[in-house]
Amino acid sequence: MNGFLFIAIYVDEDVNVLVGELLTRRGFQALTARDARQLGKPDPEQLAYVVQQGLTLLTHNGRDFEKLHFQYINASRTHPGIIIAIRLSPYGIADRLLQLLDAVTADKMQNQLLYI
Repeated sequence: MNGFLFIAIYVDEDVNVLVGELLTRRGFQALTARDARQLGKPDPEQLAYVVQQGLTLLTHNGRDFEKLHFQYINASRTHPGIIIAIRLSPYGIADRLLQLLDAVTADKMQNQLLYI
């Protein structure tokens, strides 16, 4: 966990970096794959990175991250949460994400797989 009440978001490389900027402007912690220098890394490495950093992963890649989520759960491993966003404009994604961030704390997000 990141030690914060609020969820800290990791914006996967398939999500527009503007989403991270919009969250940061609203006072939330957001890190993009680009800024973390994680571009091009395989999905298991992306998830391992967010686990190490205590960040909840935001992605459009539901198929792969659903599988990884269940692998973690079945192996009794924990992760800080995975949020799968439908493809909308960055503003639409940020709006949906802000609603979630206002309603769910970081401790409640642990091991969750949510769709927005």
